[in-house]
Amino acid sequence: MRVSKLLSGIGSSLLSESTRLGYLLRLSRPRFWFYLAGPVIVGVVYAVDAVSGLFQPIALALFFYFLVPANVFLYGVNDIFDTNVDVHNEKKTEHEVRYEGSQFVVAVVFACGLLGSVFVPFLPKEALVSLVGFFALAVEYSAPPFRFKTTPGLDSISNGLYILPGITAYAAIEGAYPPIAAIIGGWFWTMGMHTFSAIPDIDPDRQAGIKTTATVLGERWTYIYCAACWLAALAAFAVVHPFFGAILLVYPLLVFAIVRSAIDVNEAYWWYPAINTLAGMVFTLGGLWLLLGGNHG
Repeated sequence: MRVSKLLSGIGSSLLSESTRLGYLLRLSRPRFWFYLAGPVIVGVVYAVDAVSGLFQPIALALFFYFLVPANVFLYGVNDIFDTNVDVHNEKKTEHEVRYEGSQFVVAVVFACGLLGSVFVPFLPKEALVSLVGFFALAVEYSAPPFRFKTTPGLDSISNGLYILPGITAYAAIEGAYPPIAAIIGGWFWTMGMHTFSAIPDIDPDRQAGIKTTATVLGERWTYIYCAACWLAALAAFAVVHPFFGAILLVYPLLVFAIVRSAIDVNEAYWWYPAINTLAGMVFTLGGLWLLLGGNHG
């Protein structure tokens, strides 16, 4: 019992926000890790021709890279360039960490981005295009000169970066892009998800003088925008297969439920990592069913 408590205490100390490892862990947003790694799983499942292909080295390497290092890079760039904005955001105090000028953090974030270059010799050109697109949008979403996050419309559109790991993984194995309808559907889904996540930030962003799609539209119209994006995603995915469209029906229905109820959007926002993980799991199980049933085309 004493040993267990000792190990628990050591673990808590190592992962404390005051330690470098603990800080980097919080910076990477663990509850959002599968926003990048999940699409890799889905991309791989629908690209391979047999179950054994799920565990090929490039698939595993992409999964582990987008699980942690890519998240450190994406959110690290965001935090480094959002220092002045984050002081107005209570979410940074309650659930995340604030960047306070550490050069060590800058070095680790840069290294995590550079680590992605190891994939270059092993990817076909289609996968390279989507990988480069991911890094370009991951940087320019937060960093000058474009800083898309402060331009209404472009802040939403640029969040298509979250499906690019899945496109990269699919193309790495298949040597071609996924169906265009799936890409369009995934892009609309990310637009809705990003803008919904910006609703709790409307007041802090306005206080910081930041313009976003959500600050311009206001809460009520932002809900409508998100529902429209998710309905467009549903329609696009239904072209690929009605099964996919049915999965995405949950998103516009949830918007309707939140608007019609007394649920606080600040609370609802934290449901979505679980909701998105479940939706991704159903997508994945559908692909596995095709593999195991021998119907993968």
